[in-house]
This record gives sequence, C-alpha cells and structure tokens, in this order.
Amino acid sequence: MLMAHPAVLKNLVEQYETLRVLQAEEGHEEVRRRMDDIAYTLCVSTGTSDIDAALIAARHRLPGARVEDDSLLAT
Repeated sequence: MLMAHPAVLKNLVEQYETLRVLQAEEGHEEVRRRMDDIAYTLCVSTGTSDIDAALIAARHRLPGARVEDDSLLAT
C-alpha cells in the first residue's frame, strides 16, 4: 500500500478538524461536502474505512507520535 507523506496527512487532519468546528457552528452544506471529501481522502490515504480510524491512523504516522499512546482513542 502506498503511504501518504506525513506533511500531507498533517494538512488533511488540520483541514478536517477546522471544518468540523465550522460545521458545528454554522452547518453549511458546502462545509459538509468538503468534510466528506477530506474524510474520503484520509480513509484512502490511511487504508481505513471510517473517519475516526483514519484520523487515529494519520496521527500515528505524524512525526513525534508515540505508538503506545492511546490518548487519541478518547477523542
């Protein structure tokens, strides 16, 4: 499986988190569509099938991630 570069994953995670806040505050359809696009890209990039697993996998591939740290599962 091809692996996305950590910089790409970091950017995708940051975009998704920003859009999640915007969606919670404003609920615009355009924001929801962009979130769906980024969620799909994260799933493909990490080899997962849902956004929660994709976010965890992406964060574990970022520089400085601790493999034994399960604190991301609580988010």
